[in-house]
Amino acid sequence: MQTQTLERMESDVRTYSRSFPVVFTKAQNARLTDETGREYIDFLAGAGTLNYGHNNPKIKQALVDYLASDGIVHGLDFWTAAKRDYLETLEEVIFKPRGLDYKVHFPGPTGTNAVEAAIRLARVAKGRHNIVTFTNGFHGVTMGALATTGNRKFREATGGIPTQGASFLPFDGYMGEATDTLDYFEKLLGDKSGGLDVPAGVIVETVQGEGGINVAGLDWLKRLEGICRAHDILLIVDDIQAGCGRTGKFFSFEHADVVPDIVTNSKSLSGFGLPFAHVLMRPELDKWKPGQYNGTFRGFNLAFTTAAAALRQYWSDDTFERDVQRKGRIVEERFQKIAAWLTEEHGIEASERGRGLMRGIDIGSGDIADKITGQAFENGLIIETSGQDGEVVKCLCPLTIPDEDLIEALDILEASARQALS
Repeated sequence: MQTQTLERMESDVRTYSRSFPVVFTKAQNARLTDETGREYIDFLAGAGTLNYGHNNPKIKQALVDYLASDGIVHGLDFWTAAKRDYLETLEEVIFKPRGLDYKVHFPGPTGTNAVEAAIRLARVAKGRHNIVTFTNGFHGVTMGALATTGNRKFREATGGIPTQGASFLPFDGYMGEATDTLDYFEKLLGDKSGGLDVPAGVIVETVQGEGGINVAGLDWLKRLEGICRAHDILLIVDDIQAGCGRTGKFFSFEHADVVPDIVTNSKSLSGFGLPFAHVLMRPELDKWKPGQYNGTFRGFNLAFTTAAAALRQYWSDDTFERDVQRKGRIVEERFQKIAAWLTEEHGIEASERGRGLMRGIDIGSGDIADKITGQAFENGLIIETSGQDGEVVKCLCPLTIPDEDLIEALDILEASARQALS
């Protein structure tokens, strides 16, 4: 396999090619093919960017038809037919059935662009600087988003420039199951000597992806919403990885019946792996002056086209979300079985957690988790780890994965765990 040019010319910052050192050439739904013709089942899916699988034929056809028609590809923030179609589809298919009323801001095309825009908007709207964020949260690696990201690996990569403007509080479960960490938040808000500057907003992932598949309880999320309302703080839900159906509903916060003030989406938003992000905001929060937050690629019409096609195809009724939830239960049961085996046979205090098809097995050791995922790759399964030490084996398979591929992948993972620990 010819990797010399890639190894010689690409920066050492690369990560995934170290774990999966082959040259991929083709992909379809949940399967990737390398240049030798070997197939792999994909439990990574572009780190949650390919919820509808690789080269989804219905979404691809919409893209091909648009290109063939000489439609606008790059349009800054011009009004285009593709943008209008996306917004109308978003409103009819997603907003109205859920009783949501949001304005839509298109920043740059990545998740960190959306987070930057969201936290700046909160500051503009409230006239306060502080943003509350949570332990193990991941919101991006540009400077504003990085200030709200907990992982020391990313924070130390600034060359000593301090990250500013955020206060970290314990996420749900961080202090153990017996402690409601929001007691601490409320205590600080009520104590003028507590040291917490009253925040403009609170940013939270309902399921922390990079942080280790840490799941916020539904009651905890509802209480967080209530605290924000009581103290005139904006609730920002970062739905970049957990959104677009990953947890079994289009928005991950739907499970808790909360309505955020601001929502960030990216990753699977385009439906086809094309860069695309947006920020949703309550209309009265749209305090931007023209051009105050912009980006050259904020009008990527190919992504508007594929995103609209994905919404129409998968979200016009509840069939797809019910199927995602069904598949999530399959993964949950197998992950529980693997975790139980690790505990009973090897004394490893492993546990399963997640929501929908965003699930993980906490192995407790990054070294052991790496052995398992490394063996899985040798056996034809692409799966990554997350958590502060990479201790969580993480499932982000395409939501469209056929049952037979799903079962085969779980069989591979179980066999790989046994091989790695034999």
